[in-house]
Amino acid sequence: MLLELPIVWIVTLNALGWPIIQLGLAWAWTRLPLNCLHPPRALGFETGGHFYDRSFAIRRWKDRLPDGASWLGGGFSKAKLQQRSPEYIQRFMVETWRGELCHWCALAFIPLFALWNPWWANGIIVAYALAANLPCILVQRYNRARMQATLERF
Repeated sequence: MLLELPIVWIVTLNALGWPIIQLGLAWAWTRLPLNCLHPPRALGFETGGHFYDRSFAIRRWKDRLPDGASWLGGGFSKAKLQQRSPEYIQRFMVETWRGELCHWCALAFIPLFALWNPWWANGIIVAYALAANLPCILVQRYNRARMQATLERF
């Protein structure tokens, strides 16, 4: 902890900081042009998303996560597959990459909170950040691996 702050300021910065960071990043990432985003191919172990379903039972809980892009007006909804055309599936893959990058960027803000938090609060911040972002990252990777397998069948 580099900054000595009263507990009320620490709680306020923590409680307001994460929503501001998450919503700010989501807003910024939804405005990034598509031609800036080039999703990588699925990794070999992802096997069309089966790895994520076997390891994390993603199909059971993925629909319970919110789709933040659709909250921001103009964002691409990834809640349901709307079409089955190769062009739409490619766009879906790009949007899952956008979402994954946004969540990775949010995790990069964890050290910022170490500036004012005592060690025990840093533990809470890290736990919150991982719980709020890793499930979303896993779902984005799962969906992208599935979409890639679908595109390869076309």
